[in-house]
Formats: sequence, C-alpha cells, structure tokens
Amino acid sequence: MITHAPAKINLSLKITHKREDGFHELETLVLPIPSLADQLHFETASEFSLHCETPGVPTDESNLVSRALRLFELKTGHSCPFKITLTKNIPHGAGLGGGSADAAHTLLALNELKETTIPISTLADWASQLGSDIPLFLHQSPCWCRGRGELIQPSPLNWKKRILLLKPHFDIPTPWAYSKWQHSKELYGISYHPQEIGDITLFNDLERPVFEKHRILAELKNTLLQHPATEAALMSGSGSTIFAILRDEADASALEQEILREIDPSLWTHLAIF
Repeated sequence: MITHAPAKINLSLKITHKREDGFHELETLVLPIPSLADQLHFETASEFSLHCETPGVPTDESNLVSRALRLFELKTGHSCPFKITLTKNIPHGAGLGGGSADAAHTLLALNELKETTIPISTLADWASQLGSDIPLFLHQSPCWCRGRGELIQPSPLNWKKRILLLKPHFDIPTPWAYSKWQHSKELYGISYHPQEIGDITLFNDLERPVFEKHRILAELKNTLLQHPATEAALMSGSGSTIFAILRDEADASALEQEILREIDPSLWTHLAIF
C-alpha cells in the first residue's frame, strides 16, 4: 500500500495567550498542499521497520511514523509488522507540517490495512497525544484549528489560487518560535499588516519572533509583497517557509527566478497549483 501525506500552509495564525499547561491558545486556518507530499510505502513483514534515505531523518522509535504505529498498536491491540519506506519531499523545519502529516497518514493507513474502521474523531484523539497539529492532517481538507491546535473544524474554503513556496537552507524549531512570541517586537520597515484575499484575512503572529532572529525571511516577505506578480505574502506556521499568493496572470517561473537571483540562489522552491 502506498499513501501520500500532503504538506500544509497556514493562511492565518493568531495567538491569544499562553495557557497554564505551557501551550499557546491559537486560531489558525490551514490549507493542504496536495502537490507537495511525502510518500509512505507499507509492506507486510515479520516485524516493524522504518526506512528513509533522506539524511537527518531518524528511522528509530523517535520518528513520528514509528510513534504513530506504536500508539495504534497500543490502542487497538493489533500487531502492525510492516516495513514502511518513507520518501521525504516536504522539507524539515519549514512550517509545512511534514512530520505531522506522516504520522497522521500512518494512522489512516493502519486503520485501512488492519480493517479496524476506527472513526476519524477517535484517531484525532490519539493523534493529539503525539502532537498538537497532527489531528488536522486526518481531515485532508482546509480547516480551522483552535485550542492548542487539536480542535478541528473543516472549512468550506474552495481555494484555486497558485502559491509559490520559498524556504532558505535553515530550519526553525516550532517550540523556539512559540517561546519567543510573547516578548518579541516588530522590525522597522517590515510589514506585518493583515492582508485580505476575498473574505480571508492573512496574518501570522509568529512572524514577529522569527523575523527578529532571521532578517532574511522578513526581507523575502517584503520583496514578494512589493512584486507586481504577488497578491499577498506570508510566513507559514513557525517558518522558515515564506509563501507568495500569485495573481491570476502572473508568470510564476519569472518570479521564482527573480527571487532566486536577488535574494538567495539556494532557496528551495515549490509552485503549488490547485
């Protein structure tokens, strides 16, 4: 069995306060990116093993795929002796949810392979034990996430606009970004203003702490905002991906080449078409 785990971007991310349990109360609108997905290949084996050729990706019990499988075994009582081959296409530490997507789709695949017919609501409860944002990937549709991210409400959003994703070589740990949010400040000359596309308001409260440390991301966003091909630009999640929502008539390839030439030729890029 082969399953694909799509990435996501955050069209909006608002933090209201830090909770007593150490998490942050938030509200975020999440959009799946079907054209950018990791692949998981499940094969029957004598025992469970995880394989991945991407450097730096652990294949032991610390990987979220492994943890999701072990949690499924614990909750259902079913042994899951599968060889899982993980092909990574979603960059790590990018604010695109790669590891969380892999875990969610592991649960979905095991539910199908073991014919356990566990409802999504129950899988979501289990997934939230592994990570706050994992439940959203079970829904495979645009959704609003609230609480610490585990309260999911599917959205009727019918997204059609192209989106150009750009990521520098460095990663940003999500816990670090949240830990710096409360006392962070805006940089002079950088736009943090909400942006409107139709009835959607785009903004990200985590831009403030991340831009303080990584000025190149602030400059990348501002450059995109000033470009005539771009309708809006924002950081996804805790970064380090910045995305540009393109105008219908925009030449995406020309914009990409111009940004690579002016900002950083080593940027990872992906054009999402819906």
